[in-house]
Amino acid sequence: MLNIIRNIVLVVSSVLLLTSCFKEDERITPHDRGDKITATITMTQNYKYQVYYSLNTQSVVATNERSEFDLMFESHPGGMLIRPNTANFAMAAPTGKFQLSQVTSATGLNMQFDPSSGNPDSTVLRNWFSINAGDTTYSREVYVFDRGINVEGNPIGRVKITFDSLVGNRYYFTYANLNGSGLRQAVVQKQQGRNFAYYSLAQHQQVFPEPPKESYDLLFTQYTTMLFTNTGEQYPYLVTGVLLNYHQTEAAAIIEPDFDGIDFQQVVSANYLKKSDVIGFDWKKVHGDVSSGNVYYEPLPEKVYFVRDSRGFYYKMRFIGFYNNQGEKGYPTFEFQKL
Repeated sequence: MLNIIRNIVLVVSSVLLLTSCFKEDERITPHDRGDKITATITMTQNYKYQVYYSLNTQSVVATNERSEFDLMFESHPGGMLIRPNTANFAMAAPTGKFQLSQVTSATGLNMQFDPSSGNPDSTVLRNWFSINAGDTTYSREVYVFDRGINVEGNPIGRVKITFDSLVGNRYYFTYANLNGSGLRQAVVQKQQGRNFAYYSLAQHQQVFPEPPKESYDLLFTQYTTMLFTNTGEQYPYLVTGVLLNYHQTEAAAIIEPDFDGIDFQQVVSANYLKKSDVIGFDWKKVHGDVSSGNVYYEPLPEKVYFVRDSRGFYYKMRFIGFYNNQGEKGYPTFEFQKL
């Protein structure tokens, strides 16, 4: 009997000893999803303004008139891309000439637009330089640059331009009117902490519309994109929508009627893209006759977008309005939530 009791005591002691070796379960603090936020962006009826928005701070970071600049010069170290302002419907064409005096018109030229995806391999001004075996050479080819249209829809005008070099952090270029008047030599300084440096051909100087690239996620703006006719032919069109910040910002698009039911796992497992126009313009449906301007825009709330910002945070968002309280278009309203 004594042996039985001794054995029972040994077993119980062993169990207690083993139990004390296991680490106590750690409590995981639930992730604070935050409240669902609703925001309205003021672009106005003629989409005059570009608006930079931060999902992180839930605020407008900066606003500028979309016609404030003409050219965008890549600012990050090693960057050399030059882009036209597609918010103005701007376009350009290489001429095959290498002296400004040799170009006097745009007749016969193939005017081209930059892709709204932001693909650097398809930019119209991409061939102003080449790199071979680490050496950079500049073609100094003359481009005809069509500045596009203003907010009233009137042509702004054309210039001829040649990009001469990038030395240090400065772009050097020369431009004039097609008839040769107004010859100017210009310099644009890269802007540390920005995606681009900007130049106005109207003011003949560098301008500063874009806020620091770490400070915003979305750009509400007009921009040029390629649409398709019923027969599959491409044509350029000026649309109103949202472009992603070029700096480490990605997005995914899905169809999901149950916005509130979307969970974190669904968001993190989505297929994210770095294309600028992932959100784009087609979160609204157009009713009426576009050619006459007699249209109504209906938001499509079942189109949901996930955004992964430069800090690695995730958001879900959708659009629920496009008009202000007075019934004026150009006031996109969206709701979003941090996950």
